[in-house]
Amino acid sequence: MLTRQDVLAAATRIEGYVTRTRLVPSPHPRLWLKLENEQRTGAFKARGAFAALTALDERSRGRGVVTHSSGNHGRALAEAAAELGCPATVVVPDNAMPHKVAAIRAAGATVVVVPVAERAARAAALVETGLTFVPPFDHLDVMAGQGTAALEILDQSARLGLSVARVWAPVGGGGLLSGTAVALDGAGVALVGAEPELAADYVESVRAGHRVSWDVSDTARTSADGLRLPSVGEQPWQHLSARSVPGVTVSEDEIRGAQLWLGDMGVDAEPSGAVSVAAALREVAPVGQGVEVAVVSGGNRAPDDQG
Repeated sequence: MLTRQDVLAAATRIEGYVTRTRLVPSPHPRLWLKLENEQRTGAFKARGAFAALTALDERSRGRGVVTHSSGNHGRALAEAAAELGCPATVVVPDNAMPHKVAAIRAAGATVVVVPVAERAARAAALVETGLTFVPPFDHLDVMAGQGTAALEILDQSARLGLSVARVWAPVGGGGLLSGTAVALDGAGVALVGAEPELAADYVESVRAGHRVSWDVSDTARTSADGLRLPSVGEQPWQHLSARSVPGVTVSEDEIRGAQLWLGDMGVDAEPSGAVSVAAALREVAPVGQGVEVAVVSGGNRAPDDQG
């Protein structure tokens, strides 16, 4: 199981490779924003990618790594691999956003495009050729890396004299949410996972008490392409269920509204990056004990997305 010490160790390993992103106030009187859209590669995924690669020995890095990704993790792994001198292959689903696939290629990775349902199997087949698999979320080092954003929230809020009551984070595969949950252990801060109504497998899993999987044709309906996973990963689920982390859903209209609200602040968020903000705007009361923080998880919008 992942521990808070593991997250602290990951923070040490990735220091100098990733950005310490800003924690800023919003027009809402109690809501602050952790701007992971300003992270290297435009999303929090850089944290997990560098945490995983810096944990590998040089021989494994020399053989190369492989992953499957709808975009942001693939780009993050590609850039981390290039910086650390490691060949990278990224398997992407055929419904991936073209601008994200282009960014993966531009970072120097080999891209393999497959039907959505085949991406995990193709990545597994490439592992058989000697590559090391770095999953997008179901991996302890990746989870630890994602949790470093929460460590920054705790440090930054303390420096600002703020008491954080609750953190909101999006949930797709669960790497960010589970890493955040571990990082917040003992801090007395509540945590909520937010996901689209059209990809609500985590909320359904919480209600059922076990992991529930959705069909990829259903999750593909949401505009939040980074959260279209059919289910939360096994290891993230173990950590989240052990801590009883609740989940809420938001509509496509709420996601779009949150994008526009962020845009008015000058914050560039892709749909996935606005999901936690959409949930917080609906739920956070204007008056209460302490502030609440929503993680703006990514800003890699499509060229035609005017959010």
